Amino acid sequence: MNKKVFIDSDVILDLLSKRQPFYPAAAEIFTFGDYGQLDLYTSSLVFSNVFYILRKSVGNEKAKELLRKLRILIRIIPIVEKNIDMALNSTFTDLEDAIQYYSSCSFGIDVIVTRNTSDYKNSEELLIQSPEEFINIIKSIEKE
Repeated sequence: MNKKVFIDSDVILDLLSKRQPFYPAAAEIFTFGDYGQLDLYTSSLVFSNVFYILRKSVGNEKAKELLRKLRILIRIIPIVEKNIDMALNSTFTDLEDAIQYYSSCSFGIDVIVTRNTSDYKNSEELLIQSPEEFINIIKSIEKE
Protein backbone atom coordinates (compact mmCIF):
# COMPACT_ATOMS: atom_id res chain seq x y z
CA MET A 1 0.00 0.00 0.00
CA ASN A 2 1.30 3.43 -0.94
CA LYS A 3 2.14 6.13 1.55
CA LYS A 4 -0.57 8.77 1.91
CA VAL A 5 1.24 12.09 1.56
CA PHE A 6 -0.30 15.48 2.31
CA ILE A 7 1.29 18.21 0.19
CA ASP A 8 1.25 21.68 1.75
CA SER A 9 0.61 24.84 -0.25
CA ASP A 10 4.25 25.94 -0.35
CA VAL A 11 5.29 22.75 -2.14
CA ILE A 12 2.40 23.01 -4.61
CA LEU A 13 3.35 26.62 -5.35
CA ASP A 14 6.98 25.55 -5.81
CA LEU A 15 5.80 23.10 -8.47
CA LEU A 16 3.27 25.26 -10.29
CA SER A 17 5.36 28.45 -10.19
CA LYS A 18 8.63 26.56 -10.82
CA ARG A 19 10.15 28.44 -7.88
CA GLN A 20 13.89 27.94 -7.60
CA PRO A 21 15.68 26.35 -5.86
CA PHE A 22 12.62 24.42 -4.62
CA TYR A 23 11.07 23.31 -7.91
CA PRO A 24 13.19 20.16 -8.51
CA ALA A 25 12.22 18.58 -5.17
CA ALA A 26 8.54 19.42 -5.65
CA ALA A 27 8.60 18.03 -9.19
CA GLU A 28 10.24 14.81 -8.00
CA ILE A 29 7.53 14.22 -5.39
CA PHE A 30 4.80 14.74 -7.97
CA THR A 31 6.63 12.41 -10.36
CA PHE A 32 6.51 9.67 -7.70
CA GLY A 33 2.78 10.34 -7.44
CA ASP A 34 2.32 10.30 -11.20
CA TYR A 35 4.04 6.90 -11.38
CA GLY A 36 1.71 5.54 -8.69
CA GLN A 37 4.42 5.19 -6.04
CA LEU A 38 2.73 7.64 -3.65
CA ASP A 39 -0.84 8.75 -3.01
CA LEU A 40 -0.81 12.54 -2.98
CA TYR A 41 -3.37 14.62 -1.11
CA THR A 42 -4.06 18.20 -0.16
CA SER A 43 -7.07 20.05 1.23
CA SER A 44 -9.69 22.32 -0.28
CA LEU A 45 -8.23 25.09 1.87
CA VAL A 46 -4.82 24.65 0.25
CA PHE A 47 -6.40 24.50 -3.20
CA SER A 48 -8.19 27.78 -2.60
CA ASN A 49 -5.10 29.48 -1.17
CA VAL A 50 -2.93 28.31 -4.07
CA PHE A 51 -5.47 29.67 -6.56
CA TYR A 52 -5.53 33.02 -4.76
CA ILE A 53 -1.73 33.31 -4.88
CA LEU A 54 -1.34 31.99 -8.45
CA ARG A 55 -3.98 34.26 -9.96
CA LYS A 56 -2.00 37.30 -8.84
CA SER A 57 0.96 36.26 -10.98
CA VAL A 58 -0.62 34.39 -13.91
CA GLY A 59 -4.28 35.49 -13.98
CA ASN A 60 -7.50 33.61 -13.23
CA GLU A 61 -7.67 31.40 -16.32
CA LYS A 62 -4.04 30.27 -16.23
CA ALA A 63 -4.33 29.59 -12.49
CA LYS A 64 -7.42 27.44 -13.08
CA GLU A 65 -5.66 25.62 -15.92
CA LEU A 66 -2.69 24.81 -13.68
CA LEU A 67 -4.99 23.59 -10.90
CA ARG A 68 -6.99 21.41 -13.32
CA LYS A 69 -3.73 19.71 -14.32
CA LEU A 70 -2.73 19.36 -10.67
CA ARG A 71 -6.05 17.66 -9.87
CA ILE A 72 -5.02 14.77 -12.11
CA LEU A 73 -2.20 14.02 -9.65
CA ILE A 74 -3.63 14.96 -6.28
CA ARG A 75 -6.75 14.15 -4.26
CA ILE A 76 -8.59 16.47 -1.90
CA ILE A 77 -9.14 15.44 1.72
CA PRO A 78 -12.20 16.71 3.58
CA ILE A 79 -12.16 19.33 6.29
CA VAL A 80 -14.97 18.69 8.76
CA GLU A 81 -16.28 20.42 11.88
CA LYS A 82 -14.28 18.15 14.17
CA ASN A 83 -11.03 19.23 12.45
CA ILE A 84 -11.90 22.91 12.91
CA ASP A 85 -12.77 22.38 16.58
CA MET A 86 -9.55 20.49 17.22
CA ALA A 87 -7.54 23.20 15.45
CA LEU A 88 -9.21 25.96 17.47
CA ASN A 89 -8.38 24.16 20.72
CA SER A 90 -4.84 23.18 19.78
CA THR A 91 -1.48 24.69 20.70
CA PHE A 92 -0.67 25.43 17.05
CA THR A 93 0.05 29.12 16.53
CA ASP A 94 -1.18 29.07 12.91
CA LEU A 95 -4.83 28.08 12.50
CA GLU A 96 -4.44 27.05 8.85
CA ASP A 97 -1.61 24.65 9.73
CA ALA A 98 -3.67 23.24 12.59
CA ILE A 99 -6.62 22.64 10.27
CA GLN A 100 -4.35 20.86 7.76
CA TYR A 101 -2.81 18.79 10.52
CA TYR A 102 -6.06 17.58 12.11
CA SER A 103 -7.69 16.96 8.72
CA SER A 104 -4.66 14.86 7.76
CA CYS A 105 -4.82 12.91 11.03
CA SER A 106 -8.52 12.18 10.54
CA PHE A 107 -7.96 11.01 6.97
CA GLY A 108 -5.10 8.63 7.78
CA ILE A 109 -2.32 10.62 6.13
CA ASP A 110 1.18 9.23 6.85
CA VAL A 111 3.29 12.34 6.33
CA ILE A 112 2.89 16.07 5.69
CA VAL A 113 5.42 17.45 3.23
CA THR A 114 6.08 21.15 3.73
CA ARG A 115 8.98 23.56 3.60
CA ASN A 116 7.66 25.08 6.83
CA THR A 117 8.31 22.11 9.11
CA SER A 118 8.67 24.36 12.16
CA ASP A 119 4.99 25.33 11.79
CA TYR A 120 4.15 21.75 12.79
CA LYS A 121 6.46 21.46 15.80
CA ASN A 122 3.45 20.42 17.91
CA SER A 123 2.86 17.37 15.72
CA GLU A 124 2.47 14.23 17.81
CA GLU A 125 0.76 11.86 15.38
CA LEU A 126 2.17 12.62 11.95
CA LEU A 127 5.60 12.70 10.41
CA ILE A 128 6.41 16.21 9.12
CA GLN A 129 9.15 16.45 6.50
CA SER A 130 10.65 18.89 4.06
CA PRO A 131 10.49 17.87 0.40
CA GLU A 132 14.21 17.05 0.42
CA GLU A 133 13.97 14.90 3.58
CA PHE A 134 10.99 13.07 2.16
CA ILE A 135 12.68 12.36 -1.18
CA ASN A 136 15.79 11.03 0.57
CA ILE A 137 13.67 8.59 2.58
CA ILE A 138 11.73 7.43 -0.48
CA LYS A 139 14.96 6.88 -2.41
CA SER A 140 16.54 4.94 0.48
CA ILE A 141 13.47 2.68 0.66
CA GLU A 142 13.66 2.06 -3.10
CA LYS A 143 17.29 0.92 -2.75
CA GLU A 144 16.38 -1.74 -0.18
